[in-house]
Amino acid sequence: MRPFILILSVVGLLAAPIAPAAAAAPYCGITWGSQPVTLPTHGEGGLVDVRTGRHECFDRVVFDIEGARPSALVRYADQITTDGEGAVVPLRGGAFLEVVSAVVPGAPDSDDLLGCEVGDEMADVAGYRTLREVAYAGFFEGQVTIGIGVRARLPYRVFTLPGPGARSRLVIDVAHRW
Repeated sequence: MRPFILILSVVGLLAAPIAPAAAAAPYCGITWGSQPVTLPTHGEGGLVDVRTGRHECFDRVVFDIEGARPSALVRYADQITTDGEGAVVPLRGGAFLEVVSAVVPGAPDSDDLLGCEVGDEMADVAGYRTLREVAYAGFFEGQVTIGIGVRARLPYRVFTLPGPGARSRLVIDVAHRW
C-alpha cells in the first residue's frame, strides 16, 4: 500500500497548480524608460533660468523659457560634446543625459548662456540622490546643448508645461532607481 500512496502523493504534487511569480511593483509607480525622448516643435524661446528639485522618487531639472515651448531631444549619451567642435564636456556621474533644445541664449551669437560658458555648472545639485551635475555644453546653429550627469543610467521622463505668464518650462525627471 505504501508505494501506491507515495505515487499518488508525487502525482498530486506535480499536478498542483503553480502560481506565477509575482511581478515586482515598479519603484514608486514609475513606468518611465531610458530611451530617447523627442518633443515636437512649438516655437522658439529664450532660456531664462535652470532650477532643480528633489522629490521622494526622483530628482528634477526645470528649464524656464521665455516664450513658446521649444522642441527638445533628450537621450543618454556616452559623453557630452559641444556641437560644431566636438569637444568633450566633462561631467560628474556614471551616465549622461544630453539635452538638445531650440532655446536660445541671451545673445544669439554668443556661447554665453545665463552667465555660463561651455562646461560651467548651471545648477547646484550637491547632495542630490540622482543628479550629479547640470552643465552648459554650448549653442550652435539655433540649438542649445546641456549635459546632465546622473548617478547611473536610470529611467527618466521629459515634458513641457505652459506658464507662468508667457513662459514655458521644459521638465526632466530622473528616477532614483529602476
